[in-house]
Amino acid sequence: MSSGKVRTVLGDIDPSDLGRTMMHEHLLIGFARWQIEAGSIDTTTFDDARSAEAINLKNRYWISYYGRHPDEYSLDEENVAIEEAELFKTAGGGTIVDVTNPDLTRDPEALKRISLATGLHVVMGCGTYVGSMHPPDIDKRSSEDLASEMVSDILQGADGTAIQSGIIGEIGTEFPITKNEAKSLIAAALAQQQSGAAISIHPGRSAEAPLTALKHLITAGADPERVIMGHLDRTIFEEDDFTELAETGCYLEFDLFGQESSYYAHGPIDMPNDATRINHIIRLISKGFGEKILLSQDICQKTNTTTYGGHGYAHILENVVPMMQRKGLSDEEVDRMLIHNPARILPLFDPI
Repeated sequence: MSSGKVRTVLGDIDPSDLGRTMMHEHLLIGFARWQIEAGSIDTTTFDDARSAEAINLKNRYWISYYGRHPDEYSLDEENVAIEEAELFKTAGGGTIVDVTNPDLTRDPEALKRISLATGLHVVMGCGTYVGSMHPPDIDKRSSEDLASEMVSDILQGADGTAIQSGIIGEIGTEFPITKNEAKSLIAAALAQQQSGAAISIHPGRSAEAPLTALKHLITAGADPERVIMGHLDRTIFEEDDFTELAETGCYLEFDLFGQESSYYAHGPIDMPNDATRINHIIRLISKGFGEKILLSQDICQKTNTTTYGGHGYAHILENVVPMMQRKGLSDEEVDRMLIHNPARILPLFDPI
């Protein structure tokens, strides 16, 4: 165990080497992996003729708005991933945390090649996603079984390779949390105790979901100050709720920058725009929580990438940071979120 080091797909590095870091991204991803492999899901049939066409200028906005296209939720072109990641590097980026777990078609060898090709540090995830995408044998597996797999991914290597994960997550939950998702949260807490890694959570779509997931983790022995609560910008909308969560000590992740559509495919949610996200962040900083804020874009759809007309991995560096500065955030406050906070949460610590 390299205590105090950040574990990347190319090996351990000093936290000071991370640079500007996106904490929740997907360079390659494929949803519903196990169902597709079993032939139990049809990803080709949609109820609009635009979904039968390749993504183009005429249907691109409709696809990004509704997500109803068989190719939209699949980042499967390694050459495109390299080109997209290089844009982030050119904009001043240093590290991408890829929280794609096995349920989301993780590919350690490809992540290693992308890291080598771009010169970026890549931190790889592990664990399980939401219950609807769990592997077919999940009912038979215990929390200890799941934890053992996560720990092996971090300490030994993932998917039969010597390429090691550096973060537990993204651990997916829906709301209410299902029996197997609760089992996965317990496993994540156990894996943290055995590996010293941080935990990244994908909460359900309810304002109650983040605290509920955190309570499961804490009960199982997780350190809340080593937990990252993701997707807050589509989950919490009231200032008091942000404050209550922040007071637990967990990290607060605003990771949907660039997704500004008023339509949200997963429920009646009024998605904020980037300016509103920044306003939430400014209020949290004013309350003394600036050391617990993390940023990212959660690129996981083709139309999120610049290749398909989207904002891409460099969006925060190129567009959001200037907006933050215009709204009065100092360079020091911006660097804290992009550089120093990741450098505190990502290093592995001695297991309990």
